[in-house]
Amino acid sequence: MESNCVKWVRLGDYISQRRENNSSLKYGVDLIEGVNSDGEFQPTKAITDNINLKPYKVVRHGDIVYNPSRLNIGSLAYRTGGMCIVSHLYQVFYIKEKYQSILSAEFLTLYLRRSEFYRYVDYDNFASQRAEYNLRKLGELLIPLPSPAEQQKAVNVWRAFREIKVQNECKAAPLMQLCQSYIQELKHKYPMQEIGPYIQECNKRNDKNKYSTLHLKGVTSDGIFDRTKAKVQDLDFSNYKVVKKNDFAYNPSRINIGSIALSTEDVCIISPMYIVFHVNEAIIMSEYIELWFRRKEFQRSTLFFASGSVRDTFGYKEMCNVKIPLPPIEVQQAIVNIYKCANEAKRIAEEADRLSREVCPALLQHVIHS
Repeated sequence: MESNCVKWVRLGDYISQRRENNSSLKYGVDLIEGVNSDGEFQPTKAITDNINLKPYKVVRHGDIVYNPSRLNIGSLAYRTGGMCIVSHLYQVFYIKEKYQSILSAEFLTLYLRRSEFYRYVDYDNFASQRAEYNLRKLGELLIPLPSPAEQQKAVNVWRAFREIKVQNECKAAPLMQLCQSYIQELKHKYPMQEIGPYIQECNKRNDKNKYSTLHLKGVTSDGIFDRTKAKVQDLDFSNYKVVKKNDFAYNPSRINIGSIALSTEDVCIISPMYIVFHVNEAIIMSEYIELWFRRKEFQRSTLFFASGSVRDTFGYKEMCNVKIPLPPIEVQQAIVNIYKCANEAKRIAEEADRLSREVCPALLQHVIHS
Protein backbone atom coordinates (compact mmCIF):
# COMPACT_ATOMS: atom_id res chain seq x y z
CA MET A 1 0.00 0.00 0.00
CA GLU A 2 1.28 3.48 -0.85
CA SER A 3 0.14 7.04 -0.20
CA ASN A 4 1.70 9.09 -3.00
CA CYS A 5 5.40 8.24 -2.56
CA VAL A 6 5.16 6.86 0.99
CA LYS A 7 5.28 3.10 1.31
CA TRP A 8 3.08 1.32 3.86
CA VAL A 9 4.44 -1.75 5.61
CA ARG A 10 3.30 -4.37 8.11
CA LEU A 11 4.52 -3.27 11.54
CA GLY A 12 5.08 -6.83 12.78
CA ASP A 13 7.86 -7.34 10.22
CA TYR A 14 9.86 -4.49 11.75
CA ILE A 15 9.55 -5.09 15.49
CA SER A 16 10.47 -7.75 18.03
CA GLN A 17 9.03 -8.45 21.44
CA ARG A 18 11.43 -8.06 24.36
CA ARG A 19 11.15 -11.27 26.31
CA GLU A 20 13.49 -10.39 29.17
CA ASN A 21 11.96 -10.56 32.65
CA ASN A 22 13.11 -10.19 36.25
CA SER A 23 13.11 -13.93 37.00
CA SER A 24 16.44 -13.73 38.84
CA LEU A 25 15.14 -10.88 41.03
CA LYS A 26 18.08 -8.75 39.94
CA TYR A 27 15.96 -5.61 40.03
CA GLY A 28 13.97 -4.27 42.98
CA VAL A 29 10.82 -2.24 43.57
CA ASP A 30 12.77 1.01 43.15
CA LEU A 31 12.91 0.31 39.40
CA ILE A 32 9.20 -0.33 38.93
CA GLU A 33 7.56 2.17 36.59
CA GLY A 34 4.32 2.50 34.69
CA VAL A 35 3.14 4.46 31.64
CA ASN A 36 0.49 7.17 32.06
CA SER A 37 -1.97 8.45 29.48
CA ASP A 38 0.40 11.32 28.62
CA GLY A 39 2.88 8.78 27.27
CA GLU A 40 5.34 9.26 30.12
CA PHE A 41 7.05 6.79 32.41
CA GLN A 42 6.41 7.39 36.10
CA PRO A 43 7.03 5.52 39.37
CA THR A 44 4.31 3.03 40.11
CA LYS A 45 1.46 4.00 42.42
CA ALA A 46 0.66 0.38 43.21
CA ILE A 47 1.28 -1.14 46.64
CA THR A 48 4.56 -3.04 46.36
CA ASP A 49 4.69 -4.80 49.75
CA ASN A 50 5.34 -8.54 49.35
CA ILE A 51 4.95 -8.26 45.58
CA ASN A 52 6.35 -10.98 43.34
CA LEU A 53 8.83 -9.24 41.02
CA LYS A 54 9.84 -12.32 39.02
CA PRO A 55 7.31 -11.90 36.18
CA TYR A 56 8.04 -8.18 35.80
CA LYS A 57 9.33 -7.25 32.36
CA VAL A 58 12.64 -5.48 31.74
CA VAL A 59 12.58 -2.31 29.63
CA ARG A 60 15.75 -1.10 27.90
CA HIS A 61 16.72 2.15 26.21
CA GLY A 62 14.94 2.38 22.85
CA ASP A 63 12.05 0.09 23.79
CA ILE A 64 8.41 1.02 23.27
CA VAL A 65 6.08 0.05 26.11
CA TYR A 66 2.30 0.11 26.30
CA ASN A 67 -0.57 -1.01 28.47
CA PRO A 68 -2.77 -3.20 26.24
CA SER A 69 -5.87 -2.31 28.28
CA ARG A 70 -5.24 1.45 28.10
CA LEU A 71 -3.69 1.90 24.67
CA ASN A 72 -6.88 3.63 23.51
CA ILE A 73 -6.22 6.52 25.93
CA GLY A 74 -2.52 6.92 25.11
CA SER A 75 -0.73 4.64 27.58
CA LEU A 76 2.29 4.11 25.31
CA ALA A 77 5.81 5.48 25.74
CA TYR A 78 9.28 5.39 24.24
CA ARG A 79 12.04 4.58 26.74
CA THR A 80 15.16 6.74 26.91
CA GLY A 81 17.93 6.69 29.49
CA GLY A 82 18.26 3.88 32.00
CA MET A 83 16.33 0.65 32.22
CA CYS A 84 13.29 -0.06 34.37
CA ILE A 85 10.86 -2.88 35.03
CA VAL A 86 7.13 -2.87 34.33
CA SER A 87 4.20 -5.10 35.18
CA HIS A 88 3.95 -8.35 33.24
CA LEU A 89 0.66 -7.01 31.88
CA TYR A 90 2.52 -4.47 29.73
CA GLN A 91 3.71 -5.15 26.18
CA VAL A 92 7.36 -4.33 25.44
CA PHE A 93 8.92 -4.29 21.98
CA TYR A 94 11.72 -2.67 19.97
CA ILE A 95 12.66 -2.03 16.35
CA LYS A 96 14.70 -4.88 14.88
CA GLU A 97 18.34 -3.89 14.54
CA LYS A 98 18.39 -4.33 10.76
CA TYR A 99 15.50 -1.88 10.40
CA GLN A 100 16.59 0.76 12.90
CA SER A 101 18.17 2.83 10.12
CA ILE A 102 14.93 3.05 8.16
CA LEU A 103 12.28 3.14 10.93
CA SER A 104 12.72 5.50 13.86
CA ALA A 105 11.30 4.26 17.17
CA GLU A 106 10.47 7.86 18.08
CA PHE A 107 8.62 8.38 14.80
CA LEU A 108 6.69 5.17 15.38
CA THR A 109 5.81 6.33 18.91
CA LEU A 110 4.47 9.62 17.54
CA TYR A 111 2.43 7.74 14.95
CA LEU A 112 0.92 5.43 17.58
CA ARG A 113 0.17 8.31 19.94
CA ARG A 114 -2.36 9.98 17.60
CA SER A 115 -6.02 10.31 18.51
CA GLU A 116 -6.88 8.62 15.20
CA PHE A 117 -5.00 5.53 16.32
CA TYR A 118 -6.71 5.53 19.73
CA ARG A 119 -10.09 5.55 17.97
CA TYR A 120 -8.95 2.70 15.74
CA VAL A 121 -7.97 0.66 18.82
CA ASP A 122 -11.47 1.19 20.26
CA TYR A 123 -13.00 0.17 16.93
CA ASP A 124 -10.79 -2.90 16.58
CA ASN A 125 -11.51 -3.97 20.17
CA PHE A 126 -15.27 -3.50 19.87
CA ALA A 127 -17.24 -6.46 21.30
CA SER A 128 -14.07 -8.30 22.36
CA GLN A 129 -14.29 -10.11 25.69
CA ARG A 130 -11.43 -8.08 27.20
CA ALA A 131 -10.47 -4.83 25.52
CA GLU A 132 -6.76 -5.61 25.30
CA TYR A 133 -4.70 -4.72 22.27
CA ASN A 134 -1.93 -7.30 22.32
CA LEU A 135 1.32 -7.24 20.37
CA ARG A 136 0.04 -9.72 17.81
CA LYS A 137 -2.78 -7.35 16.87
CA LEU A 138 -0.43 -4.39 16.88
CA GLY A 139 1.93 -6.25 14.55
CA GLU A 140 -0.85 -6.64 11.98
CA LEU A 141 -1.10 -2.86 11.52
CA LEU A 142 -0.01 -1.22 8.30
CA ILE A 143 2.10 1.85 9.02
CA PRO A 144 3.58 4.50 6.71
CA LEU A 145 7.33 4.36 6.11
CA PRO A 146 8.52 7.76 4.88
CA SER A 147 12.22 8.39 4.35
CA PRO A 148 14.43 8.57 7.47
CA ALA A 149 14.94 12.29 6.79
CA GLU A 150 11.17 12.93 6.77
CA GLN A 151 10.73 10.87 9.92
CA GLN A 152 13.45 12.90 11.61
CA LYS A 153 11.71 16.18 10.76
CA ALA A 154 8.65 15.13 12.76
CA VAL A 155 10.80 13.82 15.60
CA ASN A 156 12.82 17.05 15.75
CA VAL A 157 9.68 19.17 16.06
CA TRP A 158 8.38 16.95 18.86
CA ARG A 159 11.75 17.09 20.64
CA ALA A 160 11.83 20.89 20.40
CA PHE A 161 8.41 21.22 22.03
CA ARG A 162 9.27 18.68 24.72
CA GLU A 163 12.56 20.44 25.47
CA ILE A 164 10.71 23.76 25.91
CA LYS A 165 8.19 22.02 28.16
CA VAL A 166 10.81 20.35 30.36
CA GLN A 167 13.03 23.43 30.61
CA ASN A 168 10.18 25.66 31.72
CA GLU A 169 8.80 23.09 34.14
CA CYS A 170 12.27 22.94 35.70
CA LYS A 171 12.22 26.74 36.04
CA ALA A 172 8.69 27.01 37.38
CA ALA A 173 9.03 24.53 40.25
CA PRO A 174 11.98 26.17 42.08
CA LEU A 175 10.63 29.67 41.46
CA MET A 176 7.29 28.72 42.97
CA GLN A 177 9.06 27.10 45.91
CA LEU A 178 11.20 30.23 46.38
CA CYS A 179 8.08 32.39 46.34
CA GLN A 180 6.40 30.30 49.04
CA SER A 181 9.59 30.25 51.11
CA TYR A 182 9.74 34.06 51.07
CA ILE A 183 6.11 34.27 52.18
CA GLN A 184 6.84 31.85 55.02
CA GLU A 185 9.85 33.95 56.13
CA LEU A 186 7.72 37.11 56.17
CA LYS A 187 5.72 35.67 59.05
CA HIS A 188 8.84 35.91 61.20
CA LYS A 189 10.04 39.31 59.95
CA TYR A 190 6.84 41.35 60.03
CA PRO A 191 3.94 41.43 62.51
CA MET A 192 0.80 39.57 61.48
CA GLN A 193 -2.07 41.99 60.89
CA GLU A 194 -5.76 41.48 60.25
CA ILE A 195 -6.70 42.41 56.70
CA GLY A 196 -10.11 43.80 57.70
CA PRO A 197 -8.98 47.47 57.77
CA TYR A 198 -7.52 47.12 54.27
CA ILE A 199 -10.40 45.48 52.42
CA GLN A 200 -13.90 46.67 51.52
CA GLU A 201 -16.86 44.43 50.71
CA CYS A 202 -18.47 45.12 47.32
CA ASN A 203 -22.20 44.61 47.08
CA LYS A 204 -23.08 46.24 43.75
CA ARG A 205 -25.94 44.35 42.06
CA ASN A 206 -26.95 43.89 38.47
CA ASP A 207 -30.27 45.54 39.32
CA LYS A 208 -30.93 46.95 35.85
CA ASN A 209 -29.93 43.68 34.17
CA LYS A 210 -27.18 45.53 32.36
CA TYR A 211 -25.13 42.35 32.25
CA SER A 212 -26.34 39.02 30.86
CA THR A 213 -25.23 35.40 30.56
CA LEU A 214 -22.29 36.59 28.46
CA HIS A 215 -20.85 38.15 31.64
CA LEU A 216 -21.83 35.32 34.01
CA LYS A 217 -18.92 33.59 35.76
CA GLY A 218 -18.10 31.31 38.65
CA VAL A 219 -14.86 30.62 40.53
CA THR A 220 -13.19 27.24 40.16
CA SER A 221 -11.16 25.37 42.76
CA ASP A 222 -8.07 26.37 40.75
CA GLY A 223 -8.74 29.98 41.68
CA ILE A 224 -9.85 31.28 38.29
CA PHE A 225 -13.01 32.85 36.93
CA ASP A 226 -14.73 30.57 34.44
CA ARG A 227 -18.02 30.21 32.63
CA THR A 228 -20.66 28.92 35.01
CA LYS A 229 -21.86 25.35 34.59
CA ALA A 230 -25.17 26.04 36.29
CA LYS A 231 -28.46 26.04 34.38
CA VAL A 232 -29.24 29.67 33.53
CA GLN A 233 -32.40 29.35 31.46
CA ASP A 234 -35.11 31.79 32.64
CA LEU A 235 -32.81 32.96 35.45
CA ASP A 236 -33.20 36.49 36.81
CA PHE A 237 -29.77 38.14 37.02
CA SER A 238 -30.91 41.35 38.66
CA ASN A 239 -29.71 40.21 42.10
CA TYR A 240 -26.36 38.94 40.87
CA LYS A 241 -23.25 40.69 42.15
CA VAL A 242 -21.06 42.78 39.87
CA VAL A 243 -17.33 42.04 39.95
CA LYS A 244 -14.91 44.60 38.56
CA LYS A 245 -11.23 44.36 37.69
CA ASN A 246 -8.99 43.67 40.76
CA ASP A 247 -11.97 42.60 42.88
CA PHE A 248 -11.79 39.31 44.78
CA ALA A 249 -14.70 36.90 44.72
CA TYR A 250 -15.02 33.69 46.66
CA ASN A 251 -17.47 30.95 47.41
CA PRO A 252 -17.84 30.95 51.22
CA SER A 253 -18.71 27.25 51.19
CA ARG A 254 -15.77 26.21 48.97
CA ILE A 255 -12.95 28.57 49.82
CA ASN A 256 -11.28 25.70 51.71
CA ILE A 257 -10.61 24.02 48.36
CA GLY A 258 -9.35 27.16 46.65
CA SER A 259 -12.53 28.75 45.28
CA ILE A 260 -11.30 32.35 45.51
CA ALA A 261 -10.03 34.43 42.60
CA LEU A 262 -8.78 37.88 41.63
CA SER A 263 -10.64 39.32 38.64
CA THR A 264 -8.55 40.47 35.67
CA GLU A 265 -11.56 41.37 33.49
CA ASP A 266 -13.24 44.78 33.35
CA VAL A 267 -16.54 43.40 34.62
CA CYS A 268 -18.49 40.20 35.17
CA ILE A 269 -21.43 39.05 37.27
CA ILE A 270 -21.48 36.26 39.78
CA SER A 271 -24.01 34.42 41.93
CA PRO A 272 -25.30 36.42 44.94
CA MET A 273 -24.03 33.62 47.21
CA TYR A 274 -20.45 34.72 46.47
CA ILE A 275 -18.64 37.31 48.56
CA VAL A 276 -16.90 40.11 46.69
CA PHE A 277 -14.38 42.55 48.13
CA HIS A 278 -11.75 45.03 47.05
CA VAL A 279 -8.26 45.65 48.51
CA ASN A 280 -6.69 48.99 49.44
CA GLU A 281 -3.79 48.81 46.97
CA ALA A 282 -1.88 51.55 48.80
CA ILE A 283 -1.22 49.09 51.63
CA ILE A 284 -1.57 45.62 50.15
CA MET A 285 -1.04 44.53 46.56
CA SER A 286 -3.97 42.42 45.40
CA GLU A 287 -1.56 40.00 43.76
CA TYR A 288 0.40 39.64 46.99
CA ILE A 289 -2.65 38.78 49.06
CA GLU A 290 -3.75 36.42 46.29
CA LEU A 291 -0.54 34.43 46.90
CA TRP A 292 -1.52 34.12 50.54
CA PHE A 293 -4.96 32.84 49.57
CA ARG A 294 -3.41 30.23 47.30
CA ARG A 295 -1.51 28.61 50.18
CA LYS A 296 -2.78 25.25 51.44
CA GLU A 297 -2.33 26.50 55.01
CA PHE A 298 -4.78 29.32 54.39
CA GLN A 299 -7.32 26.97 52.83
CA ARG A 300 -7.12 24.63 55.83
CA SER A 301 -7.53 27.56 58.23
CA THR A 302 -10.75 28.66 56.50
CA LEU A 303 -12.22 25.23 57.13
CA PHE A 304 -11.26 25.49 60.80
CA PHE A 305 -12.79 28.96 61.31
CA ALA A 306 -15.91 28.09 59.29
CA SER A 307 -16.52 24.96 61.34
CA GLY A 308 -19.49 25.36 63.65
CA SER A 309 -21.09 28.23 61.76
CA VAL A 310 -24.67 27.88 60.61
CA ARG A 311 -23.67 26.43 57.24
CA ASP A 312 -19.94 25.94 57.78
CA THR A 313 -19.28 28.97 55.61
CA PHE A 314 -16.35 31.37 55.68
CA GLY A 315 -18.12 34.72 55.56
CA TYR A 316 -16.85 38.25 55.11
CA LYS A 317 -16.47 38.68 58.87
CA GLU A 318 -14.13 35.68 58.98
CA MET A 319 -12.23 37.06 56.00
CA CYS A 320 -11.68 40.36 57.83
CA ASN A 321 -10.13 38.41 60.71
CA VAL A 322 -7.51 36.78 58.46
CA LYS A 323 -4.00 37.77 59.52
CA ILE A 324 -1.08 38.18 57.13
CA PRO A 325 2.39 39.75 57.33
CA LEU A 326 2.48 43.21 55.77
CA PRO A 327 5.94 44.05 54.38
CA PRO A 328 6.59 47.27 52.41
CA ILE A 329 5.04 47.45 48.94
CA GLU A 330 8.43 46.98 47.26
CA VAL A 331 8.91 43.67 49.10
CA GLN A 332 5.42 42.57 48.11
CA GLN A 333 6.22 43.52 44.51
CA ALA A 334 9.43 41.49 44.51
CA ILE A 335 7.57 38.38 45.68
CA VAL A 336 4.81 38.95 43.13
CA ASN A 337 7.42 39.28 40.37
CA ILE A 338 8.91 35.90 41.29
CA TYR A 339 5.44 34.38 41.23
CA LYS A 340 4.73 35.93 37.81
CA CYS A 341 7.98 34.47 36.44
CA ALA A 342 7.03 31.04 37.80
CA ASN A 343 3.55 31.31 36.31
CA GLU A 344 4.93 32.43 32.95
CA ALA A 345 7.31 29.46 32.87
CA LYS A 346 4.41 27.18 33.74
CA ARG A 347 2.27 28.77 31.01
CA ILE A 348 4.99 28.29 28.39
CA ALA A 349 5.43 24.66 29.43
CA GLU A 350 1.69 24.03 29.13
CA GLU A 351 1.56 25.78 25.76
CA ALA A 352 4.50 23.75 24.44
CA ASP A 353 2.78 20.58 25.61
CA ARG A 354 -0.45 21.59 23.89
CA LEU A 355 1.31 22.49 20.66
CA SER A 356 3.22 19.21 20.63
CA ARG A 357 -0.12 17.40 20.72
CA GLU A 358 -1.61 19.53 17.94
CA VAL A 359 1.31 20.29 15.63
CA CYS A 360 3.00 16.88 15.58
CA PRO A 361 -0.07 14.91 14.38
CA ALA A 362 -0.59 17.52 11.63
CA LEU A 363 3.09 17.26 10.68
CA LEU A 364 2.79 13.48 10.54
CA GLN A 365 -0.12 13.82 8.14
CA HIS A 366 1.98 16.13 5.99
CA VAL A 367 4.92 13.71 6.01
CA ILE A 368 2.73 10.75 5.15
CA HIS A 369 0.77 12.40 2.33
CA SER A 370 3.39 14.74 0.83
